[in-house]
Amino acid sequence: MKNIDKYLSLLDREVDGLLLTSRYSRHYGAEFDIAEGVAIVTRAGCRYFTDSRYIESAQKNIKGFEVLDVNQFTGYFQRLNDAIRDFGVHSLGYEERYLTVAELMGYEQKLNAKLIPFNQPIYGLRAVKEEWELDLMRKAQDIADKAFTEILAKIHPGMTELELQAELIYCMYRNGAQGLSFDPIVVSGPNTSLPHGVAGERVIQPGDFVTMDFGVLYHGYCSDMTRTVAVGFATDEMKRVYDVVLQAQLAGIAATRAGVKGCEVDAAARKVITDAGYGPYFGHGYGHSLGLEIHENPGCNTSGQVPMEVNMVASAEPGIYLPGKFGVRIEDVVIFKADGCENITHSPKNLMIV
Repeated sequence: MKNIDKYLSLLDREVDGLLLTSRYSRHYGAEFDIAEGVAIVTRAGCRYFTDSRYIESAQKNIKGFEVLDVNQFTGYFQRLNDAIRDFGVHSLGYEERYLTVAELMGYEQKLNAKLIPFNQPIYGLRAVKEEWELDLMRKAQDIADKAFTEILAKIHPGMTELELQAELIYCMYRNGAQGLSFDPIVVSGPNTSLPHGVAGERVIQPGDFVTMDFGVLYHGYCSDMTRTVAVGFATDEMKRVYDVVLQAQLAGIAATRAGVKGCEVDAAARKVITDAGYGPYFGHGYGHSLGLEIHENPGCNTSGQVPMEVNMVASAEPGIYLPGKFGVRIEDVVIFKADGCENITHSPKNLMIV
Protein backbone atom coordinates (compact mmCIF):
# COMPACT_ATOMS: atom_id res chain seq x y z
CA MET A 1 0.00 0.00 0.00
CA LYS A 2 1.28 3.47 -0.87
CA ASN A 3 1.59 5.91 1.99
CA ILE A 4 -0.75 8.38 0.32
CA ASP A 5 -3.43 5.66 0.42
CA LYS A 6 -2.85 5.27 4.15
CA TYR A 7 -3.49 8.98 4.60
CA LEU A 8 -6.66 8.73 2.53
CA SER A 9 -7.87 5.90 4.79
CA LEU A 10 -7.95 8.40 7.70
CA LEU A 11 -10.59 10.55 6.08
CA ASP A 12 -14.04 10.09 7.55
CA ARG A 13 -16.86 12.16 8.97
CA GLU A 14 -14.50 13.85 11.44
CA VAL A 15 -12.25 15.34 8.75
CA ASP A 16 -12.49 15.34 4.98
CA GLY A 17 -8.95 16.56 4.39
CA LEU A 18 -5.46 16.48 5.90
CA LEU A 19 -3.14 19.49 6.18
CA LEU A 20 0.44 18.21 6.11
CA THR A 21 2.86 20.86 7.32
CA SER A 22 5.74 18.88 8.83
CA ARG A 23 8.61 17.75 6.66
CA TYR A 24 8.22 14.22 8.03
CA SER A 25 4.56 13.82 7.10
CA ARG A 26 5.04 15.41 3.69
CA HIS A 27 7.94 13.05 3.07
CA TYR A 28 5.87 10.09 4.23
CA GLY A 29 2.90 10.91 2.02
CA ALA A 30 4.89 11.90 -1.06
CA GLU A 31 7.62 9.29 -0.51
CA PHE A 32 10.10 12.01 -1.39
CA ASP A 33 11.76 14.65 0.78
CA ILE A 34 11.35 18.36 0.07
CA ALA A 35 12.82 20.73 2.66
CA GLU A 36 9.94 23.22 2.65
CA GLY A 37 6.33 23.03 1.59
CA VAL A 38 2.75 22.23 2.54
CA ALA A 39 0.46 19.49 1.26
CA ILE A 40 -3.28 18.84 1.36
CA VAL A 41 -4.81 15.37 1.07
CA THR A 42 -8.49 14.80 0.17
CA ARG A 43 -10.45 12.08 -1.58
CA ALA A 44 -11.17 14.51 -4.42
CA GLY A 45 -7.49 15.29 -4.96
CA CYS A 46 -4.11 15.87 -3.37
CA ARG A 47 -1.87 18.87 -3.89
CA TYR A 48 1.67 19.68 -2.83
CA PHE A 49 2.95 23.26 -2.70
CA THR A 50 6.54 24.50 -2.56
CA ASP A 51 8.58 27.44 -3.82
CA SER A 52 10.98 28.04 -6.70
CA ARG A 53 13.96 26.57 -4.83
CA TYR A 54 12.36 23.11 -4.82
CA ILE A 55 9.63 23.14 -7.45
CA GLU A 56 11.60 21.43 -10.22
CA SER A 57 12.70 18.59 -7.95
CA ALA A 58 9.19 18.25 -6.52
CA GLN A 59 7.51 18.10 -9.91
CA LYS A 60 10.02 15.53 -11.13
CA ASN A 61 9.92 13.20 -8.13
CA ILE A 62 6.61 13.49 -6.26
CA LYS A 63 3.89 11.06 -7.32
CA GLY A 64 0.25 11.05 -6.26
CA PHE A 65 0.07 14.83 -5.79
CA GLU A 66 -0.55 17.72 -8.13
CA VAL A 67 2.55 19.84 -7.51
CA LEU A 68 2.13 23.63 -7.68
CA ASP A 69 4.49 26.48 -6.90
CA VAL A 70 4.05 29.34 -4.46
CA ASN A 71 5.51 32.75 -5.21
CA GLN A 72 5.21 36.46 -4.42
CA PHE A 73 1.84 36.58 -6.18
CA THR A 74 0.31 33.28 -5.07
CA GLY A 75 1.19 32.20 -1.56
CA TYR A 76 0.48 29.13 0.55
CA PHE A 77 -2.82 30.38 1.95
CA GLN A 78 -4.22 31.12 -1.50
CA ARG A 79 -3.05 27.75 -2.84
CA LEU A 80 -4.64 25.98 0.13
CA ASN A 81 -7.92 27.90 -0.15
CA ASP A 82 -8.08 27.13 -3.86
CA ALA A 83 -7.73 23.44 -3.02
CA ILE A 84 -10.31 23.71 -0.23
CA ARG A 85 -12.74 25.22 -2.75
CA ASP A 86 -11.91 22.87 -5.60
CA PHE A 87 -12.13 19.72 -3.48
CA GLY A 88 -15.14 20.78 -1.38
CA VAL A 89 -13.27 20.54 1.93
CA HIS A 90 -15.04 21.52 5.16
CA SER A 91 -12.62 20.25 7.81
CA LEU A 92 -8.87 19.70 7.84
CA GLY A 93 -6.98 17.51 10.29
CA TYR A 94 -3.69 19.16 11.21
CA GLU A 95 -0.45 18.16 12.96
CA GLU A 96 -0.55 20.00 16.27
CA ARG A 97 2.71 18.34 17.33
CA TYR A 98 4.67 20.26 14.71
CA LEU A 99 2.97 23.67 14.53
CA THR A 100 3.85 26.72 16.60
CA VAL A 101 1.01 28.70 18.15
CA ALA A 102 1.68 31.53 15.70
CA GLU A 103 1.54 29.18 12.71
CA LEU A 104 -1.71 27.63 13.90
CA MET A 105 -3.29 31.04 14.46
CA GLY A 106 -2.34 31.99 10.91
CA TYR A 107 -3.97 28.89 9.44
CA GLU A 108 -7.09 29.34 11.57
CA GLN A 109 -7.49 32.97 10.52
CA LYS A 110 -6.82 32.53 6.81
CA LEU A 111 -8.08 29.10 5.75
CA ASN A 112 -11.69 28.57 4.71
CA ALA A 113 -12.06 25.27 6.58
CA LYS A 114 -12.39 24.12 10.14
CA LEU A 115 -9.10 22.90 11.62
CA ILE A 116 -9.18 19.83 13.86
CA PRO A 117 -6.21 18.47 15.85
CA PHE A 118 -5.34 15.21 14.15
CA ASN A 119 -1.70 14.53 14.88
CA GLN A 120 -2.06 11.08 16.42
CA PRO A 121 -3.83 9.44 13.45
CA ILE A 122 -1.39 11.06 10.99
CA TYR A 123 1.68 10.27 13.08
CA GLY A 124 0.53 6.80 14.08
CA LEU A 125 0.66 5.45 10.52
CA ARG A 126 4.45 5.61 10.61
CA ALA A 127 4.82 3.13 13.47
CA VAL A 128 4.62 0.00 11.28
CA LYS A 129 7.13 0.15 8.45
CA GLU A 130 6.69 -1.07 4.89
CA GLU A 131 9.37 -3.41 3.60
CA TRP A 132 10.85 -0.71 1.37
CA GLU A 133 11.20 1.54 4.42
CA LEU A 134 12.97 -1.22 6.31
CA ASP A 135 15.36 -1.65 3.39
CA LEU A 136 16.29 2.02 3.64
CA MET A 137 16.83 1.65 7.38
CA ARG A 138 18.97 -1.44 6.85
CA LYS A 139 21.10 0.57 4.43
CA ALA A 140 21.37 3.47 6.88
CA GLN A 141 22.45 1.05 9.60
CA ASP A 142 24.97 -0.59 7.30
CA ILE A 143 26.57 2.83 6.70
CA ALA A 144 26.81 3.40 10.46
CA ASP A 145 28.36 -0.05 10.94
CA LYS A 146 31.01 0.70 8.32
CA ALA A 147 31.77 4.04 9.96
CA PHE A 148 32.25 2.30 13.31
CA THR A 149 34.69 -0.19 11.79
CA GLU A 150 36.72 2.65 10.35
CA ILE A 151 36.67 4.85 13.46
CA LEU A 152 38.14 2.08 15.64
CA ALA A 153 41.48 2.48 13.87
CA LYS A 154 41.50 6.23 14.54
CA ILE A 155 40.90 6.28 18.32
CA HIS A 156 44.10 6.94 20.26
CA PRO A 157 45.27 8.64 23.45
CA GLY A 158 46.07 12.30 22.95
CA MET A 159 43.17 13.16 20.64
CA THR A 160 40.28 15.20 21.96
CA GLU A 161 36.63 14.22 21.99
CA LEU A 162 35.95 16.90 19.39
CA GLU A 163 38.66 15.51 17.12
CA LEU A 164 37.21 12.03 17.41
CA GLN A 165 33.73 13.37 16.70
CA ALA A 166 35.00 15.07 13.54
CA GLU A 167 36.62 11.82 12.38
CA LEU A 168 33.42 9.89 13.08
CA ILE A 169 31.30 12.33 11.09
CA TYR A 170 33.75 12.08 8.19
CA CYS A 171 33.57 8.27 8.30
CA MET A 172 29.77 8.37 8.14
CA TYR A 173 29.70 10.63 5.09
CA ARG A 174 32.57 8.75 3.47
CA ASN A 175 30.51 5.56 3.63
CA GLY A 176 27.37 7.02 2.07
CA ALA A 177 25.51 9.03 4.71
CA GLN A 178 23.19 11.66 3.22
CA GLY A 179 22.92 13.42 6.57
CA LEU A 180 23.13 12.74 10.27
CA SER A 181 20.23 11.32 12.29
CA PHE A 182 21.27 13.59 15.17
CA ASP A 183 24.36 15.33 16.52
CA PRO A 184 26.73 12.49 17.48
CA ILE A 185 27.53 11.88 21.13
CA VAL A 186 31.27 11.34 21.63
CA VAL A 187 32.45 11.31 25.25
CA SER A 188 35.38 9.81 27.13
CA GLY A 189 36.51 8.93 30.64
CA PRO A 190 34.26 10.35 33.37
CA ASN A 191 32.18 12.10 30.68
CA THR A 192 30.79 8.70 29.65
CA SER A 193 28.58 8.84 32.76
CA LEU A 194 26.59 11.53 30.92
CA PRO A 195 24.08 9.65 28.73
CA HIS A 196 23.76 12.61 26.35
CA GLY A 197 27.10 14.26 26.97
CA VAL A 198 28.57 16.71 24.47
CA ALA A 199 32.04 16.35 22.94
CA GLY A 200 34.55 18.85 24.26
CA GLU A 201 38.26 19.54 24.59
CA ARG A 202 38.91 16.65 26.97
CA VAL A 203 41.94 14.62 25.86
CA ILE A 204 41.39 10.88 25.60
CA GLN A 205 43.69 8.95 27.93
CA PRO A 206 44.76 5.31 28.44
CA GLY A 207 42.21 3.50 30.60
CA ASP A 208 39.28 5.60 29.36
CA PHE A 209 35.99 4.33 28.15
CA VAL A 210 34.89 6.10 24.97
CA THR A 211 31.18 6.10 24.15
CA MET A 212 30.00 6.96 20.63
CA ASP A 213 26.26 7.30 19.88
CA PHE A 214 25.60 8.11 16.22
CA GLY A 215 23.47 7.48 13.16
CA VAL A 216 22.96 8.54 9.57
CA LEU A 217 20.16 9.49 7.23
CA TYR A 218 19.63 7.54 4.05
CA HIS A 219 16.80 8.78 1.82
CA GLY A 220 15.36 10.38 4.95
CA TYR A 221 15.41 7.27 7.16
CA CYS A 222 17.49 7.04 10.34
CA SER A 223 19.97 4.65 11.80
CA ASP A 224 21.13 4.74 15.41
CA MET A 225 23.80 2.86 17.31
CA THR A 226 26.03 3.18 20.34
CA ARG A 227 29.28 1.46 21.14
CA THR A 228 31.51 1.86 24.20
CA VAL A 229 35.16 0.88 23.81
CA ALA A 230 38.13 0.97 26.16
CA VAL A 231 41.38 2.72 25.28
CA GLY A 232 44.53 0.75 26.10
CA PHE A 233 43.10 -1.28 28.97
CA ALA A 234 39.99 -1.76 31.10
CA THR A 235 39.81 -2.25 34.86
CA ASP A 236 37.96 -5.16 36.42
CA GLU A 237 35.14 -2.78 37.39
CA MET A 238 34.87 -1.49 33.82
CA LYS A 239 34.73 -5.05 32.50
CA ARG A 240 32.08 -6.02 35.05
CA VAL A 241 29.81 -3.09 34.26
CA TYR A 242 30.25 -3.60 30.53
CA ASP A 243 29.25 -7.25 30.83
CA VAL A 244 26.13 -6.38 32.84
CA VAL A 245 25.02 -3.91 30.16
CA LEU A 246 25.68 -6.44 27.41
CA GLN A 247 23.73 -9.17 29.21
CA ALA A 248 20.87 -6.71 29.80
CA GLN A 249 20.74 -5.85 26.11
CA LEU A 250 20.78 -9.52 25.13
CA ALA A 251 17.92 -10.19 27.56
CA GLY A 252 15.91 -7.34 26.05
CA ILE A 253 16.55 -8.58 22.52
CA ALA A 254 15.51 -12.10 23.55
CA ALA A 255 12.19 -10.67 24.78
CA THR A 256 11.62 -8.70 21.58
CA ARG A 257 8.83 -10.07 19.40
CA ALA A 258 5.49 -8.91 18.06
CA GLY A 259 2.68 -8.95 20.62
CA VAL A 260 4.93 -8.06 23.55
CA LYS A 261 4.45 -4.66 25.17
CA GLY A 262 7.30 -2.20 25.12
CA CYS A 263 7.38 -2.12 28.92
CA GLU A 264 7.90 -5.90 28.99
CA VAL A 265 10.98 -5.62 26.79
CA ASP A 266 12.27 -2.83 29.03
CA ALA A 267 11.61 -4.96 32.12
CA ALA A 268 13.58 -7.92 30.77
CA ALA A 269 16.69 -5.78 30.34
CA ARG A 270 16.16 -3.70 33.47
CA LYS A 271 15.94 -6.84 35.66
CA VAL A 272 19.48 -7.83 34.69
CA ILE A 273 20.85 -4.43 35.66
CA THR A 274 18.81 -4.29 38.87
CA ASP A 275 19.81 -7.80 39.94
CA ALA A 276 23.46 -6.83 39.47
CA GLY A 277 22.98 -3.92 41.89
CA TYR A 278 23.09 -1.11 39.31
CA GLY A 279 19.36 -0.37 39.07
CA PRO A 280 19.65 3.28 40.25
CA TYR A 281 22.21 3.94 37.48
CA PHE A 282 19.95 3.06 34.55
CA GLY A 283 17.66 6.06 34.32
CA HIS A 284 16.39 6.12 30.75
CA GLY A 285 14.18 3.74 28.80
CA TYR A 286 15.49 0.63 27.09
CA GLY A 287 14.57 1.81 23.61
CA HIS A 288 12.65 4.12 21.30
CA SER A 289 11.16 3.68 17.88
CA LEU A 290 12.73 5.43 14.89
CA GLY A 291 12.17 5.93 11.20
CA LEU A 292 11.89 9.31 9.51
CA GLU A 293 12.66 10.78 12.95
CA ILE A 294 15.27 9.52 15.35
CA HIS A 295 12.74 9.37 18.20
CA GLU A 296 9.32 8.00 17.33
CA ASN A 297 6.61 6.02 19.11
CA PRO A 298 5.85 3.47 20.40
CA GLY A 299 8.81 2.99 22.72
CA CYS A 300 10.25 0.16 24.77
CA ASN A 301 10.26 1.89 28.14
CA THR A 302 8.52 1.64 31.50
CA SER A 303 5.42 3.42 30.15
CA GLY A 304 5.23 1.47 26.89
CA GLN A 305 1.82 -0.20 27.18
CA VAL A 306 1.34 -0.74 23.43
CA PRO A 307 1.77 -4.31 22.14
CA MET A 308 4.43 -4.10 19.46
CA GLU A 309 3.47 -5.15 15.94
CA VAL A 310 5.30 -6.88 13.12
CA ASN A 311 7.67 -4.45 11.36
CA MET A 312 7.76 -1.93 14.16
CA VAL A 313 11.32 -0.78 14.80
CA ALA A 314 13.05 0.09 18.07
CA SER A 315 16.45 0.74 19.53
CA ALA A 316 17.89 -1.61 22.14
CA GLU A 317 20.08 0.55 24.37
CA PRO A 318 20.41 -0.19 28.06
CA GLY A 319 23.13 1.60 29.99
CA ILE A 320 24.79 2.02 33.37
CA TYR A 321 26.15 5.44 34.34
CA LEU A 322 28.29 5.85 37.46
CA PRO A 323 28.59 9.59 38.19
CA GLY A 324 32.15 10.86 38.20
CA LYS A 325 33.56 7.50 37.13
CA PHE A 326 32.33 6.14 33.79
CA GLY A 327 29.31 4.90 31.89
CA VAL A 328 28.53 2.15 29.39
CA ARG A 329 25.81 2.02 26.74
CA ILE A 330 25.40 -0.51 23.93
CA GLU A 331 22.77 0.15 21.27
CA ASP A 332 21.42 -1.81 18.32
CA VAL A 333 18.31 -1.34 16.18
CA VAL A 334 15.84 -4.23 15.88
CA ILE A 335 12.76 -4.97 13.79
CA PHE A 336 9.89 -6.75 15.55
CA LYS A 337 8.84 -10.02 13.91
CA ALA A 338 6.20 -12.61 14.76
CA ASP A 339 8.72 -15.05 16.20
CA GLY A 340 11.40 -12.69 17.50
CA CYS A 341 13.28 -9.83 15.94
CA GLU A 342 15.74 -8.94 13.22
CA ASN A 343 18.80 -7.12 14.52
CA ILE A 344 19.98 -4.83 11.73
CA THR A 345 23.08 -3.62 13.62
CA HIS A 346 26.01 -5.90 12.87
CA SER A 347 28.99 -4.29 14.60
CA PRO A 348 30.59 -6.49 17.27
CA LYS A 349 29.65 -5.66 20.85
CA ASN A 350 32.08 -7.68 22.89
CA LEU A 351 34.27 -5.32 24.95
CA MET A 352 36.82 -3.93 22.53
CA ILE A 353 40.14 -2.46 23.69
CA VAL A 354 41.70 -0.15 21.13
